[in-house]
Amino acid sequence: MSYQIRFNCRRFSLFVLPLLFCLHSLAQGNFDAVDQLLKQNQKAFGGGYVMLVWKDGKIVYQKQANQDFTGKTPAPIAGAGNWLTAALVMTFVDEGKLSLDDKVTQYIPLFGKYMKGYITIRNCLTNTTGIKTDQSVTSVLAKQKFETLEDMVNSYASKHDIGTNPGTEFFYSNFGPNIAARVLEIVSKKSFERLMRERITNPLKMRGTNFANEEGGATNPSGGAKSTANDYLNFLTMLLNKGTFEGKRILSEKAVEELEASQFADLPIKYLPKELTGAHFGLGEFITGTNASGGSAILACPNLLGTAPFIDKCRNYAAILIAEKPEEEKKPLYQNLVNLVGEAIGGGCQ
Repeated sequence: MSYQIRFNCRRFSLFVLPLLFCLHSLAQGNFDAVDQLLKQNQKAFGGGYVMLVWKDGKIVYQKQANQDFTGKTPAPIAGAGNWLTAALVMTFVDEGKLSLDDKVTQYIPLFGKYMKGYITIRNCLTNTTGIKTDQSVTSVLAKQKFETLEDMVNSYASKHDIGTNPGTEFFYSNFGPNIAARVLEIVSKKSFERLMRERITNPLKMRGTNFANEEGGATNPSGGAKSTANDYLNFLTMLLNKGTFEGKRILSEKAVEELEASQFADLPIKYLPKELTGAHFGLGEFITGTNASGGSAILACPNLLGTAPFIDKCRNYAAILIAEKPEEEKKPLYQNLVNLVGEAIGGGCQ
């Protein structure tokens, strides 16, 4: 079992990750500026959205645009599901059933046959597999039909060349989380969806969250999740509470620390959406800023479609924004959102 901390959320996001600097001071609890920002962007959300902020054991801010789309309404969250997938992997690390530094070939020998024998589970969760791809890989894979996650992952091994040595450059894609999820299926002899229910969503009372493919075919752990604002907030508060939820431990404190540690921070970036420039990568989430002791300040896993979950470790709060109709890419307002919520909460890193 390995908890080796290295410099490194995966997944697709169009929202800008901030360094969290202060604007003019607002009184604590005054969310008027947040209200205004959301109202100005309501059309971009498809008409509806839900925003929740949690601090000190309770929701301190909630906003929705209409009565039909509420905190209990499921919506596609795409890449924001990567945070969930990484957490699921860490439950296996907690149990000693695998190590982040295990080579994928230990579980899927096919990768060794095609010159990908040095890829580790850690590489899979940090966009550092070295598998050759391009910036259009997500749209291409979305059009491909696979019957199972096994078929999908085997295609990564056999149909995509290795472009560089694993762990030597950062390339944002959806290969890694799906490979890691397939490893979990092999280790447990259970489906990814069943594992997610048993270990993450059911214990966290996330009854509106799933990775089911409504069109049939393979589950997509890297971008196929659906969730609700209420559900995802439960996940975020578990992380903020160092792995516990309503008195029940979901992840060990070491596992949470590993998820939040910057991984491979000094690697050259081969591809990263420009809006994410300056962010580091943890396991399943992006990281911006540092606290007084050098740890992560803001953890987030926003996506192209309007979902923006984030945790402010300095101010000790969690927040989630989910859009009603995520068919189109949304205006990148994440930076302003984090800054304004932080100002409303008050305080900061010392």
